[in-house]
Amino acid sequence: MHSQSRQAKYSLGQVVRHRSRPFRGVIFDVDPEFANTEEWYASIPEDSRPHKDQPFYHLLAETEATYYVAYVSEQNLEPDVSGEPLDHPELADRFGAFEDGRYYLSGPVN
Repeated sequence: MHSQSRQAKYSLGQVVRHRSRPFRGVIFDVDPEFANTEEWYASIPEDSRPHKDQPFYHLLAETEATYYVAYVSEQNLEPDVSGEPLDHPELADRFGAFEDGRYYLSGPVN
């Protein structure tokens, strides 16, 4: 029996943090369910492997030491309530203003 894909809880431009790892990120894409490689999925320890039938988020992520792109299941994310912007170098390419704790997509310039 195949379950219906759930509505994504988080949205583009939202700042989130990982529930158990020390990083924050900005969502730049959402997959309604798992859409990465089986090799990637198999690399997650079995006891913490998320279910595939939930939204997965592409994040511009950062720790205190580095920047990267992360792929995280909805169950492993929570809203970031710090209100602080991120310093990820790709942010300016994808987003415009940072207001009220979130980034806004930069629209076409008229």
